[in-house]
Amino acid sequence: MIDSDIYKQAAEYILKSTRTAAFTGAGISVESNIPPFRGANGLWSRYNPEFLDISYFRKNNLESWKLIKEVFYDYFGKAEPNSAHFALAWLENQNILSSIITQNIDNLHQRAGSKNVIEYHGTSHKLICTGCNTIFTAEERYLEKLPPFCDLCGSVLKPDFVFFGEPIPLSASGLAIKEAEICDLFIIIGTTGEIMPASMIPYHAKENNTKIMEINISPSNYTNSITDLYLEGKATGVMEKIINELR
Repeated sequence: MIDSDIYKQAAEYILKSTRTAAFTGAGISVESNIPPFRGANGLWSRYNPEFLDISYFRKNNLESWKLIKEVFYDYFGKAEPNSAHFALAWLENQNILSSIITQNIDNLHQRAGSKNVIEYHGTSHKLICTGCNTIFTAEERYLEKLPPFCDLCGSVLKPDFVFFGEPIPLSASGLAIKEAEICDLFIIIGTTGEIMPASMIPYHAKENNTKIMEINISPSNYTNSITDLYLEGKATGVMEKIINELR
C-alpha cells in the first residue's frame, strides 16, 4: 500500500466514526522541543528521577522544587504547540474528535485550542496545596521564591501532576476508561505503551471492538497486538496529511 492510500484510509476511518478519541504521549510534544522522559535523549538521562518521587518531595521540597522549576517551567515552559496539537484542535472544532486523553502534563493541547482534554497524569499548568488541596494557576509569582506556599493555609504547593508514588486521580482515570469504552475509533499518537496504568487504556477500547489507529515513529507495544491501521512517522507530518485528506 502506498502512502497516499494509507492517509485516505485514515481519513475514511475518521469520517465513518461516530465517536473518535485521541490518546497522546510524549511523542506528540517532542517536536515542540519537549524531550521524553525515557530513552537516550530522555529527561532521565540528565536528571535523577528521585526529585519527582512524592516521598522525596515531602522531605526535601526545596531541592525538589529547584529541579521542578528548572525542568518544567524554565525549560518546558518555553514550548509552543506544534501542528499535530493544532490538527487535533481542528478536529474537535469540526465536531469530529470527542476528546483527547493525554499522558502529557505540558498543557499544549489546551494552548492549541482543544477543550475536552483528559489529563491522565495531571498538569504543570496548575499547583495544588499539600495542606488544603486548593488549586492555583502556576503563575510566575509563585515561582519567584522557592518553595512556593499556599496563599490560604501556608502549606507548600506542588505541581498538580502525578509524582512517583502517587495514584492516578480517580476522576481522570474514570473519564479515560469511559471514553475508551464508548468511542468507535481510538487514535494513538506518540506513545509506546510502556507506562502503566495509562498503557492499558487502548486495550479497554479494543475490548469494545473499537478501531485502533496508531501514529508513531516506530512500532510500539500496540502495533502488532491491537492496532488496525499503523501510520509510521512524526506526529506533525502524519496529522497534516490526514487533515489534508479530510479537507
